[in-house]
Amino acid sequence: MFEAGGGAAGMVLRAQGTNKNASAPKTKGGTAPGTTDEVGELVLASAAQGADEVDLRARAAARQIATRLAVPRPRSDSSARRGAGKLSSLPYRGGSDEIDLDKTIEVLAEHPVPDDEDIIVRDRVLTRRSVVLAVDVSGSMKGERIQTAAATVGALAAELQHDALAVIAFWSDAAILLNLGQPIKPMELLDAILRLPARGLTNVAFPLELAARQLARVPARDARVILLSDCVHNAGPDPRLFAGRLPRLDVLIDTSGENDVELGRELAVIGRGRARLVRTHRDVAPALGSIFST
Repeated sequence: MFEAGGGAAGMVLRAQGTNKNASAPKTKGGTAPGTTDEVGELVLASAAQGADEVDLRARAAARQIATRLAVPRPRSDSSARRGAGKLSSLPYRGGSDEIDLDKTIEVLAEHPVPDDEDIIVRDRVLTRRSVVLAVDVSGSMKGERIQTAAATVGALAAELQHDALAVIAFWSDAAILLNLGQPIKPMELLDAILRLPARGLTNVAFPLELAARQLARVPARDARVILLSDCVHNAGPDPRLFAGRLPRLDVLIDTSGENDVELGRELAVIGRGRARLVRTHRDVAPALGSIFST
């Protein structure tokens, strides 16, 4: 069990077991899979953070990367919830009296005897996404890798200001930096990631389990999880068991060092999402664009 904390401080679920702070096995572009029976334990988030001050050069570089990223807005959806949000042209369903004459005339040209839904009206549609971002900060995610991860968090947070976002940083343990629905402060989240020292093994299953709990009350059509990791799973149970429990799982696989592309792709298939390879920060923007285009 766990209790969610708030803000950048968040809460940490610590997995019990041995060699928790060991470095992941070194492989040259290969994989180092493994499973254990570790169990989660709740501790304060302050126990997970390193220095109080973030390296200014790292923060500047990460912010520069973040400014180049953009996430496309969701497409207009006639089945989305009406009454708030973006003004759109939709088939009449008894909820609006503002007719879109131009589009209605186009429809009537093909259907001279119209049904109710052949009348096009202007109405506001609320298309709100709930996104959980799970970021790998294990021992293999050092240097430029952690800066790219932090920049991805900052960029997504900035783009999802009108949506619901949760951020989970993980290694063999996991820190909840932002709970779903809490106010989003992109640069604070970026700094929070940079304050977490890259250490320990990689438990991919743990953040997927936490993400499922974050999204438990969210309609599946509005929810997704994005996993950013090298996917070299070497602690905890098989993550495939948890991927299928998510409404959608997309995977950004960091291939700049050791990695397990096969596992990352399997997780995306099981989670009904997409897998995209990321080698440098320049790959992140198109990868996110592809993921959010569907």
